Amino acid sequence: MRELDYIDRLANRARSDRFFRFLQLFQRSQGRQSSSLNMLFAIPPRLFPPLATVAALCLLAGCSDANRVAKKTQPQQATPVKTVSVTPTEVTRTSVQPATVHAYYRAELRSQASGYVESFTADIGEYVESGTVLAKISVPERQQQRRVMEAKIRRSESQEKQAESQVELAQASKKSAEAKLAQAKSEVDAVEASVAAANAEFNRTEDLVSRGSLQNRMLDEARMKRDSESARKQAVQSAVASAQADVEVASARVESARADLETARAETDVVRRELDELDAWIDYAEIKAPFSGIITERNIEPGDLVRAANEVGLGKPLFVISQIDRVRVQIPVPENHAPLVSPGDEVSLTFPSFASEPSITAQVTRRSGSLDAQTRTMMVEVEMDNPDGKLIPGMFGQATIQLATQDAANMLPAQAIRFDESGNAFVYVVAGDDTISIREISTGMDDGNFIEVLTGVEPGQSVVDAHLSRFIDGQKVAVVGAAH
Repeated sequence: MRELDYIDRLANRARSDRFFRFLQLFQRSQGRQSSSLNMLFAIPPRLFPPLATVAALCLLAGCSDANRVAKKTQPQQATPVKTVSVTPTEVTRTSVQPATVHAYYRAELRSQASGYVESFTADIGEYVESGTVLAKISVPERQQQRRVMEAKIRRSESQEKQAESQVELAQASKKSAEAKLAQAKSEVDAVEASVAAANAEFNRTEDLVSRGSLQNRMLDEARMKRDSESARKQAVQSAVASAQADVEVASARVESARADLETARAETDVVRRELDELDAWIDYAEIKAPFSGIITERNIEPGDLVRAANEVGLGKPLFVISQIDRVRVQIPVPENHAPLVSPGDEVSLTFPSFASEPSITAQVTRRSGSLDAQTRTMMVEVEMDNPDGKLIPGMFGQATIQLATQDAANMLPAQAIRFDESGNAFVYVVAGDDTISIREISTGMDDGNFIEVLTGVEPGQSVVDAHLSRFIDGQKVAVVGAAH
């Protein structure tokens, strides 16, 4: 019933003058006499309502299909585009890489001594001078060893003095023997004179006796005197030999005493060196700042047991100290740019922490000269003064290195290069007959406004500039402007 009521309402509306005027106006808009409309007007009034409605709907549907067919058969117009040319441009290459701030010096302080933390005098954030004692570790057993060493040194020093006395005694004995030797040698001269006189007297007496001037008794007396002097000479010579031997013995005793003295001194020196070694070990119980800087870590509390750490990285350090009044900015440079970086190249540094501030200009201080086997990058360092501590170790930034070379590069505006879903770059090349050719390209340097094209197009070729449409190979375009 609802459908019949709906049809009756349409029929009543069709019989109204307004509906007929609509049909007449629609017929005029078609530009020709419609036989369908004439048939509609010739329908008897009683059949008009249902048939008029169906005919009107069919008529409207037919006209709509006719319009679509007409649109399809109309020739497509060429899309207007603006083009830009691939232009060789002399450019100074740059390398934009991440940069990280590092302390100029950073040391992890560990203890060579084992013991308990007695006290500490520095905490995180504090500035300390080189040599400042940061903490003390209690080592009572080593202090006791030191007292024992000091006693040994005193004993060795006493033995050393005793050896010095023995040397002096030996030297005195030697001097006495040398004096006796000198006395014996002087007696030898006197005895030889007496022997010579006795021989002369004997010879004279013997001559007189032979002449009969003297009795034989006088010759015997002269002979006895001569023999006595000769015996006395031999005794003196023996005394000289004995004194010489005593001198040699005394000299040997002096050398022996001196050797004992050197031994005593060496033993004393050995004990002193052992004490120095022990003192050096005890010095390890005082944790000192190796250079001036900021304490960035403290991992001890009073009473903590500290064990000797022989390897860096074994457990947490007691303190970490960093020198930050001057910092190093480390920049990993990829393999393709590594050969072009040289010390002295200008570097522009920006940091997200100071986004509103101008970039910092510095120079490359040094380069490692080798590539990391895993990352295939070369480490470049920039040293910078940091008197106010603004740059904090670990801070991340971006470095733009001005490479010391200029090349003629094929450049295109950044908006003229498209990228597909896989990230591959391509351009729409416009041929001489205004047809599109899609070219895949490889890109190089990108300064934000222009991108270097390494392969895919040649200098002088025209490509479509920024455009919202997508094009296909062979599509016709209308070039309305060209930029160079």
